[in-house]
Amino acid sequence: MRRRRLVALLAAVPLGVRAQPANPTHAQPELAKEKLVIVTRDGARHDFNVEMAIAPDQQTVGLMFRPSVPADGGMLFDWGMPRSSQMWMRNTLASLDMVFINADGTIRSIAERTVPESLAMIDSRGPVRATLELAAGTTARLNVRVGDKVQQRIFGNAP
Repeated sequence: MRRRRLVALLAAVPLGVRAQPANPTHAQPELAKEKLVIVTRDGARHDFNVEMAIAPDQQTVGLMFRPSVPADGGMLFDWGMPRSSQMWMRNTLASLDMVFINADGTIRSIAERTVPESLAMIDSRGPVRATLELAAGTTARLNVRVGDKVQQRIFGNAP
């Protein structure tokens, strides 16, 4: 009986995000920012100042309703522990690159130039500690690829 109740509760909550506003209608205020560095396989270092989406309600709204993302900015969704990450672009006006990051900071997968306002699921293809959203075209411009490293406090490897 207890298991059935848990399954029923989880089935009623969308996409693994809990305690969220049912239907966001506007952008959330800018979140606290932290430094993040992507180190590509050729040793190049790319510095970003990203908003930290930690709480479920922050993660639900993410970059929705924002018309653009700064070239050196973005949003890091910290899931707290490795898990599958499924994202979508509902109410997201700007195209994004989504970088799915393992617990050790290694990039697991990348979804480039996502389609604004699409409801298609964008999957991490396995458990990740975090998802990084950047302005569309950033990963191609900087030659960021699967296997490159992300340095940030949550991965225990901050520079």
